[in-house]
Amino acid sequence: MVEIVLDDEFCPSGQTTAQDLARMQSEKARNLSEREKAAEALTPYVQTKASGEQSIDLMISGAHCAGCMAKIEREISALEGILLARMNLSTMRLNVQWRGGPDKAGAIVARLEDLGYGAKPFNMELDPLVQRDQATSLLKAMAVAGAATALIMTMSVGIWDGSEMSKVTRQTMHWISAAIAIPTVAYSGQPFFRSAWGALKNKMTNMDVPISLAVLLAVALSIYETIHGNPHAYFDAAVMLLFLLLIGRFLDMRLRQKTGESAQRLAAMQASTASLIKEDGSVMSVPASMIKPGDALLVAAGERIPVDGEIIKGSSDIDTSIATGETLPRAANIGDKLYSGMINLSAPLTIKALAVSGDSFLSEISRLVEAGEQKKSKFVRIADKAARLYVPVVHTLAALTFVGWMLYSGDLRTASLNAIAVLIITCPCALGLAVPAVQVVASGRLFKKGVLIKSGDALERLAKVDTIVFDKTGTLTLGSLQLSNLGDISKDALETAALLSRASRHPVARAVAAAAGSGPVADNIKEVAGQGVEANISGKLVKFGAASYVGGISAETGGQTNAQTESWIRIGRAAPVCFKFKDTPRMDAKTTITDLRKHGYNVELLTGDKKSIARQTAQLLGIDTWQAEVSPTDKLARLDELKSQGHLTLMIGDGINDAPALASAYASASPAGAADVSRAAADVILQGDKLSGVITAVNTAKDAQKRVVENLSLAVLYNMIAVPIAVLGFVNPMIAALAMSGSSMLVTLNALRLKFH
Repeated sequence: MVEIVLDDEFCPSGQTTAQDLARMQSEKARNLSEREKAAEALTPYVQTKASGEQSIDLMISGAHCAGCMAKIEREISALEGILLARMNLSTMRLNVQWRGGPDKAGAIVARLEDLGYGAKPFNMELDPLVQRDQATSLLKAMAVAGAATALIMTMSVGIWDGSEMSKVTRQTMHWISAAIAIPTVAYSGQPFFRSAWGALKNKMTNMDVPISLAVLLAVALSIYETIHGNPHAYFDAAVMLLFLLLIGRFLDMRLRQKTGESAQRLAAMQASTASLIKEDGSVMSVPASMIKPGDALLVAAGERIPVDGEIIKGSSDIDTSIATGETLPRAANIGDKLYSGMINLSAPLTIKALAVSGDSFLSEISRLVEAGEQKKSKFVRIADKAARLYVPVVHTLAALTFVGWMLYSGDLRTASLNAIAVLIITCPCALGLAVPAVQVVASGRLFKKGVLIKSGDALERLAKVDTIVFDKTGTLTLGSLQLSNLGDISKDALETAALLSRASRHPVARAVAAAAGSGPVADNIKEVAGQGVEANISGKLVKFGAASYVGGISAETGGQTNAQTESWIRIGRAAPVCFKFKDTPRMDAKTTITDLRKHGYNVELLTGDKKSIARQTAQLLGIDTWQAEVSPTDKLARLDELKSQGHLTLMIGDGINDAPALASAYASASPAGAADVSRAAADVILQGDKLSGVITAVNTAKDAQKRVVENLSLAVLYNMIAVPIAVLGFVNPMIAALAMSGSSMLVTLNALRLKFH
């Protein structure tokens, strides 16, 4: 047998056999093969941009804080060829761009795994499941801690009043309490322990560090006291502390659960597949992520446009509301550019792809929304500001208490008892409940008045806004066309138009059908893309649509004039009849804007609609500052401009094109009938057809802000009184736990005052 001498790194003796070497080489090759397979599995998810750069979106697991995010971005950016590594902590999406081949994705994932993070191709549908699991876990931990608190407190009554209880009986009761408390702390304390350990690993501290320390020390001291037969143990204090803190943590999570939901909605809107026209003319369904610039795609009627493209064959009506926010479709012909997310309404189209799905319009909207949500997530709440001072102050007090009592008494047990009492009595239950309690009460009050609050910090931001920006269609107006010249139209013309309209989903057709009421539908209706519809009714050819299509009227007469939409009907050879449609303002839009201005708010209008329509709406509702024909990026630019001027803006909109502005604004609101994406991006949902909920929301937010400040003041006052008493040794950990729970009750009762305001 031949022996091969290797470095000590491989073998402690400095030698190994050929069989050992072969085994290690085989294992190394197997690991390499597994990574190569993983790299190959990622290749279909890599997108090649028009510039030749590669890009991939990964879903990261194991990242908990801004420190994790910074570490991931820094380490991935350091890899050779990487151009960009950007992570969104709310959606856990990591976007990486690089120069080179698509196989680089494997090296990126391998590096993430080496750093201790999991990574797989991004799938927005999985994110809500993760959030739901986290809320369920927190609720289970709270239930276990609550049950354990009830059981141990029941026994503690007898122990603390047990003047006639024998030492053996008391010690037995302590062991029973220990049997309940130890597994409870191990299970229910995990949310705090994991967070504290994560902070310490990154050489940082957070509020969960002293919490974890107080709980673990209370349990350890209680075990020591029980073993040595001492009269007092503090298992009840440990589990009660966890229970109260978990209540605050759960309330806060319930109000934060909607983070990132708008990005999920946008992901659901993006076409997952596309119909690729091959060179031989056959059509093949492929993932939209595999489409490259220049590919020819078939888009059937009713389908979403998968990527940005240009029409090379056909004409159709296109639902462009995702880009403009307006309900009226527009006609599209050869040479017109279409954006991803738009809907092809009436006829098949062949388009030439102009961008990969990751660079298309809907993806850009999604990135803008995510950027806005990330910007909002950086908002520092009042409780968070207080928490920054909490950790160093509490640690210092507890340490000084321990040292002081050691010097004074020389007794380790006495010093430990008093230090733990300080940790418990200063635990941030009141601080943790001060804000969530007010938010829950205020949210309930607003719910009764038709206003839904979706995010925990929305009330704090609403209380500070000074400028309110409205979208028009669907926000200040109802967002649906209504026939405005019914008195000028004969009953026969209206019913004939309705025969053609009842089978269509076009906004104009729906308005005609609503005006005429229910009834029959014409047979053999023919739709002419971008023009209108026609059918043979009672032996006469009937056309309903654009003026140029109906004939007899010049094309310039039709379209949008005087802030109204017009369509025409021609029955046989009779003279064409004009139908005028108008989007009417909400019933209380004018009074709401008047009230807002009386309260000192600046009010603006931003709309993608025509200037003539925007001008008339602004004049009707009393809005002096307005802009028309603005794109989603234009709206963001205006919000940034207002921010640079020192204004805090409340954005109110309903369309998909409003979602980036809603996500980016300091605070945002959306009507209940808005697009899913906009409702998801908004902080506040206004129920019903009225806008008066805006006044209710901002007034309640200001009241809630006052209660939050009062609660935090009460928490500070409690600590100013309780901490010196604990430091001087006048309370034990159990009394400290009762005092701490009393402060929690106090801030909760103060929050309830908001309900009856």
